[in-house]
Amino acid sequence: MPLDNFYGQTFVAFIDISGFKQLMKEGRAEGALDIFYTAGYNNTNREIGGIFVSDCGILFWGNDLSSSSIPEKRHALESLLSSIRNINHEMCHQDFILTTSIAYGYFSFQERIETAYIRKNPIYGDAYLNSFLDNENGTPKIQPGQCRIVTRDIPSEVLDFDFLKRRSSSDNHYYYYWMVNKENDIRRFEEDYKDSYNLKYGGMRQALQRYSQ
Repeated sequence: MPLDNFYGQTFVAFIDISGFKQLMKEGRAEGALDIFYTAGYNNTNREIGGIFVSDCGILFWGNDLSSSSIPEKRHALESLLSSIRNINHEMCHQDFILTTSIAYGYFSFQERIETAYIRKNPIYGDAYLNSFLDNENGTPKIQPGQCRIVTRDIPSEVLDFDFLKRRSSSDNHYYYYWMVNKENDIRRFEEDYKDSYNLKYGGMRQALQRYSQ
């Protein structure tokens, strides 16, 4: 089913496969993309749109939220996070890790325009730009496995639900702990993840897998 054109205010998530260059060197990139695209297909629907290119994906809530109430915006964000959680689980249990940044704002997508030798999918808007820039160059630097929300332009009431935490007052993000099943596990996960940092990618993956059973 083709993706409908979209113009409006919404939540946009930019998802990236961590360590993709290394996966290419190891000959594992094609397998990672197969799993990534399948997971994306399984977790998009009439409300959650998805665009996947190479090792990156864009998910967005497919209804304009410019006139929506706080509960409606919270529902949209929770639905988007549910899809992100599922995609992360599918990738993590195949030994691949993602990073995800989410922003709110204007977003525009136009159905593919085909001309000779080229296909065009115009994608633009500050929600897309801010989610992309946060994933690429945000402060603090996003770590493998993390999913976080840029708090700019989002009322705090929208961010008030389980598994969503602010790590410090100086960090302009809320972090979504997709890998835990109980709120009480967040602190323990953070400790294990921090301890594994010196072990780099392998230790991070083990911590993510342990808590996402």
